[in-house]
Amino acid sequence: MNQKQTVAFHTLGCKLNFSETSTLSRLMEKEGFEKKEFDEVADVYVINTCSVTDNADKECRQIVRRIQRKAPESFVIITGCYAQLKPKEIASIPGVDLVLGAAEKFNIAEHIGNLTKTNDPAKICSCDISEVSGFNASFSQNDRTRTFLKVQDGCDYNCSFCTIPMARGKSRSDSIANVIMNAEKLAADGVKEIVLTGVNLGDFGKGPDGDKQHQENFTDLVKALDEVKGIERYRISSIEPNLITNELIEWVANSDQFMPHFHIPLQSGSDRILGLMRRRYKRALYAEKVALIKQLMPHAAIGVDVIVGFPGETDEDFKETFDFIHSLDVSYLHVFTYSERDNTKALEIKPVVPISVRNERNKTLRNLSYMKLQYFTQQHAGTNRPVLFEAYNKEGMMEGYTDNYIRISTPYRAEWANQIVAWNI
Repeated sequence: MNQKQTVAFHTLGCKLNFSETSTLSRLMEKEGFEKKEFDEVADVYVINTCSVTDNADKECRQIVRRIQRKAPESFVIITGCYAQLKPKEIASIPGVDLVLGAAEKFNIAEHIGNLTKTNDPAKICSCDISEVSGFNASFSQNDRTRTFLKVQDGCDYNCSFCTIPMARGKSRSDSIANVIMNAEKLAADGVKEIVLTGVNLGDFGKGPDGDKQHQENFTDLVKALDEVKGIERYRISSIEPNLITNELIEWVANSDQFMPHFHIPLQSGSDRILGLMRRRYKRALYAEKVALIKQLMPHAAIGVDVIVGFPGETDEDFKETFDFIHSLDVSYLHVFTYSERDNTKALEIKPVVPISVRNERNKTLRNLSYMKLQYFTQQHAGTNRPVLFEAYNKEGMMEGYTDNYIRISTPYRAEWANQIVAWNI
């Protein structure tokens, strides 16, 4: 294929995917490609897929059809978690030219150089997930205010509902020295806030091949980042309850840079369901961690992931979940409705919860989340908190977040863009 000049990216799924897409974009720009918006005509389209969102296949087909109508001669490349899990399914989508698995996505420029447009099924460049190793650092830079920095990838856990270990491979991470180097680079670019991301962030410390490297752990990383000059804020995107150590909580409580904001997956408030999910903790441990955070940081925001309608979840199990979350001093929920995933152990668990019941439970917990967030925000009314305002002008308004993750919206003022402002809530 002749050198193509323009490339456009589309990302489905998590913050980790967004940080990786950003890195792929920079790799392509280094090779001489000009980046286009996804709704513009480009020579190459790259879709970074997710295995967690529902209807991944349907969504992928719709996007490819849109591209074909707009730019039938363009190359379409699919990568990401869904591409690793179901490469043949994706390769059969008309209009797809190349499918890149987990080991090949960062070699994208090289693969594009060997592409030719044919009517044959897409070429698949993938390998068994057990062979995937190596760590590719990534960070997103949509604007200078906040950046998602990937420090860990993969997962060694075997939760019965999850396909991520099959899509991303074993747990592996960057070295502390490399993370510090990237943080310093971002500070030099004027970035004010870094959100640390990974698949299982608390498992940080395994080297690029999944081996323990120099006994580094996540708390060591947090302590080292605290020393970096120029980054004013760090957030921890999500951390498993069994990996959030008391030492880490205490460190964050005494840090000026690490924000009083934790996102801790719970998934269920029923110990029976947690067992069926193969989670590595019971609800008592979760309650302990929340209590310690609130004892040391009464103003801290705590977000909770929860899955409703998991196979075998009875009305009583769901009531336990509702009552448990209701009793916790948490700030908001991310509620997921369970959906079946191929090759997961959860498919063997009976009885299956009807879709209508799953949806009803989702609605109930979303209402609880709304109430929790209202209560958390009201508790801080009249207090002063530092707000980092985003740089963009959104219809005459600007938004920002307090240190403890309360969203503030106010008429746009250019002098506040990418600045931390003392704010009376």
